Amino acid sequence: MSDAAVTKKPELTPEDEQEVYIDGPLFEARKQLFTQSVWGQFRKIKWAVLIATLGVYYFLPFVRWDRGPNAPDQAVLIDLPARRFYFFFIEIWPQEVYYLTGLLILASLILFLMNAVAGRIWCGYLCPQTVWTDLFMAVERRIEGDRRERLRLYNGPWNAERISKFASKHVVWLMIAWWTGGAWVLYFADAPTLVYNLATLQAPFVAYLWIGILTFTTYTLAGWMREQVCVYMCPWPRIQAALTDEHAYNVTYLVDRGEPRGSVKKNRALREAGEPAGDCIDCGQCVAVCPTGVDIRDGSQLGCIQCGLCIDACNNVMEKVGLPRDLITYDSEYNLERRLEGKPQERSKLVRARTIVYMALIGLIAGIMLFTFVGRGSIDVSAQHDRNPLYVQLSDGSIRNAYTIRLFNKALEERAFTLAVTGLPVVNVDALGAIPVSEGVIEMPVGPAQTREVRVLVTIPDPASIPESTPITFVLTEPASGEVATTSDNFIRPAD
Repeated sequence: MSDAAVTKKPELTPEDEQEVYIDGPLFEARKQLFTQSVWGQFRKIKWAVLIATLGVYYFLPFVRWDRGPNAPDQAVLIDLPARRFYFFFIEIWPQEVYYLTGLLILASLILFLMNAVAGRIWCGYLCPQTVWTDLFMAVERRIEGDRRERLRLYNGPWNAERISKFASKHVVWLMIAWWTGGAWVLYFADAPTLVYNLATLQAPFVAYLWIGILTFTTYTLAGWMREQVCVYMCPWPRIQAALTDEHAYNVTYLVDRGEPRGSVKKNRALREAGEPAGDCIDCGQCVAVCPTGVDIRDGSQLGCIQCGLCIDACNNVMEKVGLPRDLITYDSEYNLERRLEGKPQERSKLVRARTIVYMALIGLIAGIMLFTFVGRGSIDVSAQHDRNPLYVQLSDGSIRNAYTIRLFNKALEERAFTLAVTGLPVVNVDALGAIPVSEGVIEMPVGPAQTREVRVLVTIPDPASIPESTPITFVLTEPASGEVATTSDNFIRPAD
């Protein structure tokens, strides 16, 4: 090649680079994907997960759980009017919201652990977007046919066949989306009763509103947007890239074995001639079955959700052409690099510093939550000091502080509690509707599974005997069982 034919790439100034960066596309318009059905080990796992997760979601509100009288019998219920969350034998009260915090932390750590072990396995099998999209795509194939039939249909005219199949598909999609929204609101009220009220148009407006919102979002995300949610909307692909390492299992194309790719006849001829030839026959089945349209042969990509369908497709092709399976497989980047260097593979290090830390944190947080849950009582008390005024000086010189006391009775029967104040030498305790028991002790009944808020007046006749701010303790006792709950505050008197 002559020197004149060689052109040197011009160097860009910082201004040119900035202009190129700004002018580059930030979003690629969606291209219609026509995925091919596939059958294999990972497709079976995905079907099992889909049936299990959707079965739980749709039918769990109808499962009953006997909690005794004066309590709802729905196994899982978020009772907003009563401010309770019921999960089988577990009952969570508003002041126990820290359990929800703990569950969210546990869920995050489990997600991190899953990523450290097998990459985006959550995205490929358990993510709601993946599950509902899988269901919508199954409906699409059932009505419009597999990949070739849908290509023919979409490239053809809008005739009666195309219109009827298109309409049927979207009607079924809307029915699934509607039931998805309907199942969600059933977790917030007695399911059979709410179903009857919805059918007879007697349900509250907020129920119809949320059904409409979730119908729209499910239909849009799973029916129309699909892979766009994974590529552009979901933050997890970008987060997990910073959390993974070279030992995590990911769907991997074995480049050293597959390249150079070519047709069956071409590669067979190359092998017979003693020339290098890969096992990949460039059939494109791995791309055709991918729900996000990724070519795994190009390496790890943002759009790959690690579902393993390309593994099933490739294994099916390898069996047909008489070549070994697992040209595409779950493997680590560490092993892939060793293969490319001609070194033997090693067993992936599932137990390593990263996974040990995650498992230790999961065990620690789960242990703390379990300890606090097992040790929690059926009564509780909280106190809030009046801020204006902090104290009142009576005509006889005594000082009175007022507190808003909230009593919690978590049992299913009415109970009488005694409330005492400790930390002051001589004290008088009084509250509206309370029964005096002894000096500094009053009795108050609380209904079954209820809270009672009372304004308690604490008076000390000799304020000079205590500091300006004295720590005190409210002691709530259930005499029948001897169960005790306490909370602390301060008694304030005027400065000297």
